[in-house]
Amino acid sequence: MSKPNYSGLYHMVSQENFEAYLAALDVNFALRKVVCMLKPSKQIEHDANTGHMKIKTMTTFKNFDMDFMLGKEFTEDLGPVDGRKCQTTVDWEGDKLLCVQRGEKEGRGWTHWLEGNLLHLQRYWGKAERKMWSGQKELRVKNVVAKQVFKKVE
Repeated sequence: MSKPNYSGLYHMVSQENFEAYLAALDVNFALRKVVCMLKPSKQIEHDANTGHMKIKTMTTFKNFDMDFMLGKEFTEDLGPVDGRKCQTTVDWEGDKLLCVQRGEKEGRGWTHWLEGNLLHLQRYWGKAERKMWSGQKELRVKNVVAKQVFKKVE
């Protein structure tokens, strides 16, 4: 079975429990409040033949870019997010993209998956089981789960 192509522009349509997730990452109170008011968009370029991906998360406050090859570890600068650097690997888990981030906050990562025109993102940190909710992005830190959903712009 071929892997899905994630290319496209997506706008966030919902999020749940994101402030608790950021608090578990030790993001300061003021920044958490600002970040939770944002409605990010994601521009994804995915070359299914080579495995090269670019994910640009855009907000009115800060932008964050990832540029990587699937299955190859790279140094990710999370400075715009929480000031940390980590060693990151993104690869396929079935038809989902699974990211493992190794660094100051061990057990951190995320999963992206598509359902129709919805892009789901689950972020997590800790040893808890990853859980998926249909139509949602789940983010987890220290057993704290936050969910986001993005809709593709047609």
